[in-house]
Amino acid sequence: MTEPLANYLGGRWQQGSGAGVPLLDPVLGNELVRVDASGLDLAAGFAFAREQGGAALRAMTYRQRAALLAAIAECLQGHRDSYYEIALANSGTVKRDSATDIDGAIYTLGVYARLGDTLGDRRHLPDGEAQRLAKDPSFQSQHVLVPNRGVVLCINAFNFPSWGLWEKAAPALLSGVPVIAKPATATAWLAQRMVQDVVEAGILPAGALSVVCGSADGMLDALQPFDAVSFTGSAHTAALIRSHPAVTQRSVRVNIEADSINAALLMPGEAADGEAARLLVSEVVREMTAKSGQKCTAIRRVFVPGSLYAPIAEALRARLAAVTVGNPRNDTVRMGALVSRAQVDSVRDGLAQLSTVTETLHDGDSHALIDADRKRSCCVGPTLLGTRDADASALLHDTEVFGPVATLMAYRDDGADGGLSNALALVRRGQGSLVASLYGEDAGRLADAAVELADSHGRVHVVSPDVGDTHTGHGNVMPQSLHGGPGRAGGGEELGGLRALQFHHRRCAVQASGTVLARL
Repeated sequence: MTEPLANYLGGRWQQGSGAGVPLLDPVLGNELVRVDASGLDLAAGFAFAREQGGAALRAMTYRQRAALLAAIAECLQGHRDSYYEIALANSGTVKRDSATDIDGAIYTLGVYARLGDTLGDRRHLPDGEAQRLAKDPSFQSQHVLVPNRGVVLCINAFNFPSWGLWEKAAPALLSGVPVIAKPATATAWLAQRMVQDVVEAGILPAGALSVVCGSADGMLDALQPFDAVSFTGSAHTAALIRSHPAVTQRSVRVNIEADSINAALLMPGEAADGEAARLLVSEVVREMTAKSGQKCTAIRRVFVPGSLYAPIAEALRARLAAVTVGNPRNDTVRMGALVSRAQVDSVRDGLAQLSTVTETLHDGDSHALIDADRKRSCCVGPTLLGTRDADASALLHDTEVFGPVATLMAYRDDGADGGLSNALALVRRGQGSLVASLYGEDAGRLADAAVELADSHGRVHVVSPDVGDTHTGHGNVMPQSLHGGPGRAGGGEELGGLRALQFHHRRCAVQASGTVLARL
């Protein structure tokens, strides 16, 4: 039995008191490490971070904290090869998918380091211009943003143990707020190792960054009124967080990213062999196979005009048939494994539900696995479902299968607008999503459709032939753009450049003479 990974809390490394939960290689099935957080004094650890880490960070300027982020990025870059090894073993990802997680995290840290440097040598931020409170201009009101005097508990999902950690931590640390990271148990090894490397490098003040691996039991109980929670995961867990006394009674601030049934839409009037259709097919295949479909931003529903259903289905089928699935240690493998047997079971259950109202256009079980045992490994091939009547079943718009699964749906293209109104209504049946992508050549119609979908999506990704080779991807979350979404997606917002700092600041109106306000 392997030794449990140590937790870093209260400014020191601590072992849990139990035997721990084993983390397994999802391809080979062997035990890698164990994680355990039982018996930790969470209240004391949170207090240390709040009092010691918070005070040390707030004593610095934004520019000084930005320099810390740059140093973290440099530290992680120096250990990059070891992170790839952990991702291969613990997440079962091919190198391209590991890069999205690891290099994406380092890139995000670099972006916030540069943004923070532009804020200069100040310790709070102005929010708008000063406003008169009466006819006499001598007494005015100025809103300011000051860092939260608490901790932020960052609860992350299993699919991005590196990026998920640092995309939350970077804006918090830049704001002057200490971070307590709670990575998902199944893939906690990578997040723990990264924190270990940063701690050993002595970059951050004591208490600024902590990591707890294992059960989250008791963590919400340790939160105080000026703390915050940033959560990525299931809607079920999100509901438990929102109903916890820390939130309902102590007004702990919460940001949620939950379920999302994201859509891709081929605009009316496009040809089956046109460039827009080609771009759609390419992006759908990429989103189905990247991280084995284990992305909160992955395309789940694909809407095409009814007249193009058959040719688009055939184009997708041909591309998916060429995907090689299996052990990512083999260079010929393009798609690795799901992270655990529990995820395999979840995907199988979801497929069984969706298959009751769809046809199977491409069967993932038709893929022979390369260097992997189907009985032992967590490898599942990409599956494309389809329906010619997207209006018929609510199940298609309500059920997310978190794996390499998408459903091709035909919208009615016989209306005066070519079916666009029907297509947009179908997209909106997702009840709030992280992202929708549009594919077409008419700039005006694309712009109108993007605005139409803006209220129900955190991001609308528009792909026209002029950006076919340069767009960043439907599922790629860039730190310059908001990440989050309304409704089912959780109602939260992360990233978005400096907008991310607002979650970690409190807004206050300072009412004073112009002379006093000028000194702010």
